[in-house]
Amino acid sequence: MDAAVRLSLPFVDEHTTVVAADAGVVWRELGEVLDRSFGGGRAAGYATLVGCADRTASGPRPLSQGATIPGFRVASAVPGAELVLIGRHHFSTYALIFRLDGAGPGRTRLRAETRARFPGPAGALYRQLVIGTGGHALGVRRMLTAVRRRADRKR
Repeated sequence: MDAAVRLSLPFVDEHTTVVAADAGVVWRELGEVLDRSFGGGRAAGYATLVGCADRTASGPRPLSQGATIPGFRVASAVPGAELVLIGRHHFSTYALIFRLDGAGPGRTRLRAETRARFPGPAGALYRQLVIGTGGHALGVRRMLTAVRRRADRKR
């Protein structure tokens, strides 16, 4: 999935947090949180269950283009600035885009934007189960909070 396809995916939501650390620290902690959140057996099992294209963690760490975590492939990685994760499974094609921006001296704004398409009746049902229930938003906010807390301890 290239940049044009990723951007053609419909916008789902965006969540933001401000971290009291520079972008380099936030970048490292984002990678750690993603590996911890998606690196376990539960994530791999879920990725297999829904038919994700990428079902295991592979590639270089810190995350860079071509690396995978269950459910996602790194489409692009600009350390300290942007990490684009893409994926697809039976019910959806999606992108999770993390952007890091300055938010004042020693502070970084971390944004997580989700874009996704949910084709057909099965996709519509999946969207309702994941997005409509608020589960997706809760999961993304928890990841951002985990990055913020980890980075706050490292500054």
